[in-house]
Amino acid sequence: MNEEATVEKLKTGTTTVGLVTKDAVILGADKRATMGNYIHSREITKIIPIADHLAMTLAGSVGDNQALARWMALEAKRYRLETGKPISPHAAATIFANILSSNRYYPFWVANILAGYHEGKPSLYSVDMVGGVTPEKVTSSGSGSLIAFGVLDKGYNEKMSWKEGVKLVVNAIQAAMHRDSASGDGIDILVIDKDGARFLSKAEIDKLSKQ
Repeated sequence: MNEEATVEKLKTGTTTVGLVTKDAVILGADKRATMGNYIHSREITKIIPIADHLAMTLAGSVGDNQALARWMALEAKRYRLETGKPISPHAAATIFANILSSNRYYPFWVANILAGYHEGKPSLYSVDMVGGVTPEKVTSSGSGSLIAFGVLDKGYNEKMSWKEGVKLVVNAIQAAMHRDSASGDGIDILVIDKDGARFLSKAEIDKLSKQ
């Protein structure tokens, strides 16, 4: 199988979004998993907590993403055991980048967003499949990301509250779901702040998106 065919086989559609507000960092994602034109699942969670204050989104190959999420959770746990304190988002992003870079010749087919809250500061990073890391204030990945960016760039403000951020993330993902057939079937939202990471209920998402 040539490289182009391999990429096509492993490619899955999605829309994931990350956004930093004045008091939190927010991750959002749709729930549809596809294999080409086939809808494989309508209930996939594409946001994975890897520590109490740290999480990542999943886009690309499902198997590769799941393996990396388990790997990063173990790295975060090991760091805490060895140092007695939680790993910072910057250190986690560096470890993540090193894992991907060391496998660049047999790469993981992924595009991830890593987010966390540490020492009073929210942080957000885009991580590509060969270990490139970029600090961000707002970002998106997946097949619907170009549509989502249009909404995010128009509505983002660094001084917005986490509730305003949730509304913007929901609007961006909804816009992507309207135009990208590989994205859909609901939205998950994770908020990470000084109290840790928590998923919002559907009722909370609906309420905040209508305010």
